[in-house]
Amino acid sequence: MARLDAKQRKALPDSAFAYIDASGKRSLPIHDASHVRAALSRFNQCHFEDDAARDRARIKLLRAAQRHGVVPIGFLRAQLEPQRRLPRGHVTFLLTDVEASTQLLAELGDAYAGLIKDVRRALRAEVKRAGGHEVDSRADEHFAVFEDAAAALRAALAAQQAVPRNVRIRIALHSGRPTLTETGYVGLAVHAAARYCYAAHGGQILVSHATRAAIGDELPSGVELKSIGRFRFEGFREPDELFQVGRATFPPLRAGERV
Repeated sequence: MARLDAKQRKALPDSAFAYIDASGKRSLPIHDASHVRAALSRFNQCHFEDDAARDRARIKLLRAAQRHGVVPIGFLRAQLEPQRRLPRGHVTFLLTDVEASTQLLAELGDAYAGLIKDVRRALRAEVKRAGGHEVDSRADEHFAVFEDAAAALRAALAAQQAVPRNVRIRIALHSGRPTLTETGYVGLAVHAAARYCYAAHGGQILVSHATRAAIGDELPSGVELKSIGRFRFEGFREPDELFQVGRATFPPLRAGERV
């Protein structure tokens, strides 16, 4: 393998690296077969900002290995499949989104990146504390999964309190039986959770009927789930009853037709 000098490295696009940290530093070049092999051998020596970043780099490296015909062997292939650690079967998704993120960006300028980093750190901490798993985090959105619906609700409640005070996040919880693939979860449950999150307002936590049923009588002390009606969303034949955590007053949902 020819060693890349500074000029050659600079000429490569971001897609030619398995990992790029928050400061823009690029690691583990994967633009050809020899560098993919080197990245496989050095993967465990690379410093990652957190587990989620490590998992994203693993997936990208595995895809590059397949693209260049490099076959990871035995234990290495197992290490490069983070989806093995994600729960299967009936799970509960937690999706969050920052309200008015474009306005925040306009107000904060370069400081916005630091703010979003603080939001991600807070969300990851609460998801981990409640026993959940991060699935994806991009821009101002966060996607996590839980085996236990009540734990997902606890994480949602804690997340609303943990984010910086000048940030309002909308949260949706939805349960189902998605398919877990090499690249993550697929299925109607994923799309429904995304629809519900988009429909919510900052400070609001929406819970689907499926998640309410999964929680059963395990509601945290003092927490109330209030039905706000049945709604039909684009792409779904049947409406779903949605619940709101607490009795705060919010405007009508941003999406969905009440039926």
